[in-house]
Amino acid sequence: MPKNFYKTFIFCLLGAFLLFSGWSAYRASTHGTLVTDRDYYSKGLRYNSTMVEKRAASVLGWQLSTVLIDKQLQISLTDGKGVPVEGANGRLLFPQQANMTSNALLLAESKPGLYLVQLPDSLHGELAVRIDFEHQGARLNRQLLLSI
Repeated sequence: MPKNFYKTFIFCLLGAFLLFSGWSAYRASTHGTLVTDRDYYSKGLRYNSTMVEKRAASVLGWQLSTVLIDKQLQISLTDGKGVPVEGANGRLLFPQQANMTSNALLLAESKPGLYLVQLPDSLHGELAVRIDFEHQGARLNRQLLLSI
């Protein structure tokens, strides 16, 4: 192995670095941004607040149980001590392909911690839905597979 091998190797590395830096500067100056979502910043802020809400719900120990009787879905929401969570805002979200005019149904509280929703007659088969609850800055999301 020749003595000057290391000098040549270092000069090649330096040349490759300069070549790559020049190529990167050219790409950045001519091709512009490839960001496809112009509203990415506000979506990122919303993501952070959603994560805080989910952490609050997990700290509170919220538990969810569901029962489907005929076409009525009953959802029981309790905290970590088994106390019903009163006054929460709940929604049942359907996939876009469901034959409905709106992809969300509001959940009505019939008694403390018990939320009801009447499912439309047009729904049949198995549907993957999402249940969202929000109460005093805490949010709970659950996936549910309905067999109708």
